[in-house]
This record gives sequence, structure tokens and C-alpha cells, in this order.
Amino acid sequence: MGTTTSPFKDQYHHSSSLAKKLLPYAIYVLLPIAVIRLYLYTPSLSLSSTDHLPHSTEITISTSSSSYSSSPSPLPPISSSQEEERAKETTPSCDYTRGKWVHEKLGPLYNGTTCGTIKEGQNCITHGRTDLGYLYWRWKPSKCQLPRFEPSTFLHLIKNKHIAFVGDSMARNQLESLLCMLATASPPNLVYTDGEENKFRRWNFPSHNANVSVYWSPFLVKGVEKSPNGPNYNKLYLDQVNERWAAELGGFDMVVLSVGHWFLHPAVYFEGDDVLGCHFCPGLNHTEIEFYDVLRKAVRTTLKTIIERRGNGSGIDVVLTTFSPAHFEGEWDKNGACSKTKPYKEGEKQLEGMDAEMRQLEVEEVEAARANGEKFVGFRLEALDVTKLSMMRPDGHPGPYMNKFPFADGVPERVQNDCVHWCLPGPIDTWNEILLEVMKKWNQGK
Repeated sequence: MGTTTSPFKDQYHHSSSLAKKLLPYAIYVLLPIAVIRLYLYTPSLSLSSTDHLPHSTEITISTSSSSYSSSPSPLPPISSSQEEERAKETTPSCDYTRGKWVHEKLGPLYNGTTCGTIKEGQNCITHGRTDLGYLYWRWKPSKCQLPRFEPSTFLHLIKNKHIAFVGDSMARNQLESLLCMLATASPPNLVYTDGEENKFRRWNFPSHNANVSVYWSPFLVKGVEKSPNGPNYNKLYLDQVNERWAAELGGFDMVVLSVGHWFLHPAVYFEGDDVLGCHFCPGLNHTEIEFYDVLRKAVRTTLKTIIERRGNGSGIDVVLTTFSPAHFEGEWDKNGACSKTKPYKEGEKQLEGMDAEMRQLEVEEVEAARANGEKFVGFRLEALDVTKLSMMRPDGHPGPYMNKFPFADGVPERVQNDCVHWCLPGPIDTWNEILLEVMKKWNQGK
């Protein structure tokens, strides 16, 4: 019986032969395409675990356009739930606490003469600082791009709202940075001022009916500051917030808290009428208490009070800016200076000691308060974790230029330096760039 060849088998052999003939041509065509694609799209490499900060706070930064347009979209409308799911799928997670300072030719949005709200001691340019290289560095997170500050976007997000900066002089420093950047798009009007050294002020942006305020409260909780005519120590009541700002909490849509440096000063601590102890108070018969525990109690009381007063209402956005390291080379009161003119490179300076402790406890308290506030609709809380990126900028402080032209008559024997606050413009502008990204992320979730 003869063997019958299947037509399917003939077709297979014919196809196989044809494939073999075409294979070399396919390789010549596909190989360059693969090489080009590999060049244009290189996946991110994972960083080592040593690059993580303990209890770091991740902020999702959108890589899509952040501009706001009223023109109709050519795509069909999608529901808010679909939009959120799409954002989760397409938006990478970015931890802005990890990164490096990179040199950038494009300078700041403003300068010492174009902005009229800079505190004199931080206006380094008009005070004669000539090494202006500190203005040309940009924070680059490891896995994403941090967009330049967009004043119009920020104003859009606070339209018909009131944002308050509450805390110590770092809160004021951050506020004045924000005002300078916003003023490049819309000049503000000072509508309220009160207190010594204008510690309580409010500006209005008529273009957006937006208010931005500053409230001096260096402990956040109730405190009595030391004075030349009284005891040489502060009094802190750790179970009560400072009502000078808290009484107006109902009028805030967003509050930015900043605290830390004043807890290093001598102080006696109270809960109710009972003395808990003190810090650096020789001569008083009180138990010495580490200021870390005191700062933790103050932050906890503050966040708890905000949740209690605003959690069941219309909601509120809360941001806690973490501790900003000083850069004194030597003792601050013994000619300590900050003479460096460039940022630290990654790995050149470690976040450790007091700076790391202060930052960590603040982040921990934010995480705990966020968990407690999850049951309240409209309550949102974030740690603006700027400690490490600020630690890497020893060149950004006023130093001797806290005073006007300190070397005009030669080099004096003793020069006072400010190595705590930040020049405006300067590295602190980055804080507000990240703050805007937090607000944009929140707005996407609505």
C-alpha cells in the first residue's frame, strides 16, 4: 500500500522552507529596531537598601502635565474611580527623600530685588553675598523628576482658601519663600499684621481670593518664652496647644507646621499644673528630661487637637515640615560659621545624631496621627520630609550675610553667622516645590 502524503504536511514543509529563507532578512530588520528601543527606554535600576531613610515618606509625583486647561478633552469622560485606578497604573511612586543635588543653569524664579517680602536677614544677595553658585543647584529625586515650581498651579489649588504656616522661624522662612515664588504670577497684598516683629501676618491674592498667613508658635503647644526681665528658660505646657493659632483653626483649609529648634533651649515642662521636669536648668530642683520626648509630646498634642477640632467638620489638609539641620562649623556662639560653597555629594555626609532623631520622631508621629484620622472624611496629613535634602546644602545659609556687607571695612575679629535659616532665594524653595507636588497628588485623589 503506497504512502499518501498529507496536504497539511506538504504545506508545513513549504512554510518551513519559506521561513528559513526569510529568517535572515527578518533578523536584519528587527535587530536595529530592538537596539533603538533599548537605547530609548532603559528601565530604572533598583537602589540599594542603604539609600532608604528609616520611616521615609513616599510622595507620588505625577509625570503627566501639571498644567490646568479648560479646553475639552478629545477622550470620552471617565468616572472618578476609573481615573484613580488609571493614575495608580500610570503614575510611578517617587520617594523624594532619596536623590542628589545636580547643577542647573536655570536659576530661581525670583531674586533679592524682585521680591519685597524677604526677611532682611535672609536676603543674602542684597546683603553683599557674591558667590552666587548656591542658586544653581536643583534637587533630583532618584526615580522621578521634581517639576519646577508653577505659581499659577499653586494659586489654582488654593483658590478661595486659606493656608496657614504655623511654628517657628523655619515656618516663616518657608512662607516667605512661597510668597516670593507666587508673587511672580500674582502680587499679594498684606492685609493683616500684629505682634512684635510682625509675627502674625496675612496676605491676600486678589486674583484667586486666596489667603496665606503666618502664626508665630515656636513650640506649637502653649508656651511662655524666656525674656530678659524674667527666667532664663521657656515654659512649655505639653498637653495644651497654643490657642493663638488654634483658636483660628476653623478658618484654615490647610496648615503647614514647622517645629524643632526651640526645643534645644532651656525649658521647664508642664502637664496641667504638674512639673514633669526640665531641660538644662541647673539650680532648679527638677528632673532632667531629654528634649526628644518633649518634642514628641508637643507634636502628638498638636496633631491630636487638629483631628479633634476639624476631623468631624469639613476636613483640613495638614503638612508637617520635618526638622531642618543647621550647618555650624564649630559652636554657633563661638565664631561658628558655614563657609562651604557647594552641596554635599551623595554619601559625603550622613544623616545621623540629633538631626536624624528629630526627623524620625516627627515622621513617626505623623504616621500615627494619620492612622487615627483615617476614619474622618476630608482629613489629610503628610510629612514634608526635607531633612536629608536640607542636610546636603551647607552652602545655602546666610552665614555672615545675615548682616549687610559684613566685610565692607575688612574682616572683623568676630563675625556673627546664621547657619540655621536659608537664603532667599535658595534651597528652601525646593520645600515648596515638593509641597506643591503633595497638593497636586491630593487634588488627583478628589
